[in-house]
Amino acid sequence: MTSKQRAYLRGLANTMEPIVHVGKDGVTPNMIKQVSDALEARELIKGAVLQNSPVTAREAVDALCEGANAEPVQSIGNRFVLYRARQKDPRIVLP
Repeated sequence: MTSKQRAYLRGLANTMEPIVHVGKDGVTPNMIKQVSDALEARELIKGAVLQNSPVTAREAVDALCEGANAEPVQSIGNRFVLYRARQKDPRIVLP
């Protein structure tokens, strides 16, 4: 993914609210399944790592991207953005 594509996706995610919250259990297989389903439905999701989580946002992004076969877009503070193009009929067209 190029820096221009990443910047475009960051702009799209700017107004989004986090739909994935990593809590005290960290990244679980169930969470990876939920993230994969959300990416298939939305293609771009934002998440947050809660204060009581044993993992950092960067560790959570790495684990979720590996498990859900997604691309990391951004990780700042306790927030992160993930992207994965849909298998059929992708909605987001990267520049």
